[in-house]
Amino acid sequence: MFYRKQDSKFQKNYIESLVLIGNLSNLFSDSNIPYLYYRIAEKIFCNAFHANDLSRGDIALDASKKNIGIGLKTFLENNGKTLQKVAEFNKDRVLYEEKDIATIVHVISMLRNKRIAFAEKVSGVTKSYYHCVVRGKNKFYLYEESMDYIDIENIRNIDKKRNSIWFDDGLHEYTFNISKSTLLKRFYTNPYVKEFDVPVFREPLEAIRKCFDKDKPLFENAAKIIDTVYLPLYGRDKKVSERSGINQWNASGRARNINEIYIPIPAKVHKISPDFFPPRDKPFNLHLPNGDILDVKVCQANNKALMSNPNKDLGQWILRDVLGLEEGELLTYEKLQLIGIDSMRVDKIDNRNFKINFVTSGSFETYLGQYEE
Repeated sequence: MFYRKQDSKFQKNYIESLVLIGNLSNLFSDSNIPYLYYRIAEKIFCNAFHANDLSRGDIALDASKKNIGIGLKTFLENNGKTLQKVAEFNKDRVLYEEKDIATIVHVISMLRNKRIAFAEKVSGVTKSYYHCVVRGKNKFYLYEESMDYIDIENIRNIDKKRNSIWFDDGLHEYTFNISKSTLLKRFYTNPYVKEFDVPVFREPLEAIRKCFDKDKPLFENAAKIIDTVYLPLYGRDKKVSERSGINQWNASGRARNINEIYIPIPAKVHKISPDFFPPRDKPFNLHLPNGDILDVKVCQANNKALMSNPNKDLGQWILRDVLGLEEGELLTYEKLQLIGIDSMRVDKIDNRNFKINFVTSGSFETYLGQYEE
């Protein structure tokens, strides 16, 4: 699917890096099953395969390479048919609370499909897969399968057991935990793509000390993030303005391109990180999750807008390529909620280069809350 199609040098680097981290498991656990923190697994994958890291974007995909999207997971081997969380819908409770179980399954399946489709549009991929690092006794196993949409028309075997609803669609088995608002999918992990030994060092600190004699960093290709801010796609009272911001194309006055938009930069963001963005009207590079780079700048009074040059480029990506809105269709907060996002995360690499991605609903409020007295 993905792994076997990669260059053998990339495969070798990937396995060596996983083994290295697994060797150090005794730093965190006394088990003979190697420990692997999921964030480290994501970094190793992207570095080894020169993949685009999407893991900070709160979407259904963690990485992409060319037209392939990847959802990365790491979990214990157990019996080879384990249930793993694939989505959370806590902020969508209003859509399914107090409904019958068949309606709940339908709503959750619809939301899950929308999120996969959204992630694929954001990252510009045409097909997605799960890549799993399965952890066993002194071993790692690699397993891959297609990240399929739930076949809503073929949902069957709906059954409620205690606080969970079980169902399948003829391809995969799912369970929805009502209290935690999480969707789990069963992974049948045999046959594996690859398996390899991971001896756990008895004295991992000694191994780490030896590493300081080497000059080559583990993640030499990883871009370092200087700072991060969050920008809302909405205005006051969780409303998306009909004539400004993401709907700037609908503003009155001069003639505007149908894709003209800007991302609002609230005054609170400038107060928190006054030197985050370059000065007003100074161009810089904005790296999109799909690999494209836009020429953008901060503009308008009080530096309140992030806009591309030409100003239609950012709107083409957000409104058409990602959100799939028709020309002349207003973006509303309700439409954002259906796919579980309402804000953008902007990471500063240097004064000339910035990365942007969508993040889950409520992220902007959480960001502001970190700085409230």
